[in-house]
Amino acid sequence: MRRTLYTDDHEQYRASVREFLTREVQPHHLRWEDQRVIDRHVFRAAAEQGIYALAVPEEYGGSGERDYRYRMVVNEEIARVGATSFGLTLGLQDDLVLSYLLDLTDDEQKKRWLTPFARGELLGALAMTEPGTGSDLQGIRTSATRDGDAPDADWILNGQKTFISSAHSADLVIVAVRTDPDAGSRGFSLLVVERGMRGFERGRKLEKVGLHGQDTGELYFTNVRIPASNLIGTEGHGMQHLMSHLPQERLGIIASAYASARAVYRETARYCFERRAFGRAVGDFQNTRFVLAEIETELDVAEAFVDKCVSAFNAGGLSPTDAAKGKWFLSELQKRVVDRCVQLHGGYGYMLEYPVARAFVDSRIQTIYGGTTEIMKELVGREIAARHRN
Repeated sequence: MRRTLYTDDHEQYRASVREFLTREVQPHHLRWEDQRVIDRHVFRAAAEQGIYALAVPEEYGGSGERDYRYRMVVNEEIARVGATSFGLTLGLQDDLVLSYLLDLTDDEQKKRWLTPFARGELLGALAMTEPGTGSDLQGIRTSATRDGDAPDADWILNGQKTFISSAHSADLVIVAVRTDPDAGSRGFSLLVVERGMRGFERGRKLEKVGLHGQDTGELYFTNVRIPASNLIGTEGHGMQHLMSHLPQERLGIIASAYASARAVYRETARYCFERRAFGRAVGDFQNTRFVLAEIETELDVAEAFVDKCVSAFNAGGLSPTDAAKGKWFLSELQKRVVDRCVQLHGGYGYMLEYPVARAFVDSRIQTIYGGTTEIMKELVGREIAARHRN
């Protein structure tokens, strides 16, 4: 079935992305996995070629392009070369950090942070999760209090965050903190902590099952003095800011899940008709053809929903519920597809020299971060219940 999501402009952009990945990423991404860090210069090169940060307005050095189809192209091409850690890091910047900086900052903050972001010189992170607080953000204990009564008084920040993507490489961290312990959901705010602030320490780099090139770690804040000018959004509206940006975060996971599953399937289908067993291609056995037929059909059906999500987001109409539906369904589909592709590879599928094995360990987190499958179903279920009660 012919896909109608993209225009000629998107396909020309795809050629540029593919050329960049061939030159700057494909020769290096396995080394990044081994050294547990991505070379910093590649982000500057990516920004220069327009591989990310396209949404930054022109006055701050970007293109002002917010069409999410360009992000889809990047996801698909990164999946094609299997550079998952690089793709996750770009997604973190474009789908999380940049969206907060675009939507919640004033002109002074935009000039201060978006200009180096657009050059690939500034990387960010979003810090929500704490050792005792995962999906339940109401349980956040990291706190900040004013050092005085003046409106421009500094904040004094204390607390700890964990499982933070790009914890060690980030130059700024958007931290969800409790600023009023008596205000319930209106007692949270978002503060930007910058590299070098006294009392801001990075803990150990966590050893993950997969995604080894992408650093994940712990953050500690001990009496960190944060200028009032580093508050983004509205004081006391931090929870609402977090909730309003979840659809784009989850769309990023939807896009990467679909792109990765499709890329792994294509490689596996090719492999099945090259690998021979009992005198014929593995793909000539009926069971293999049935498995390939199931996977391709599931991906084609899912593709229609993914494209609809992208179109809805571009039109400003991707609801939190629809994003939750897509997040759990596509990440679970990715997990199933990759697992079956490993099986079709036989013993070779368990060898890390094969892309399918790396995809197997890299994809497992997809059903967990950004909201677990169980939380996504609960959100969808609540909306169903509310609709029928009315």
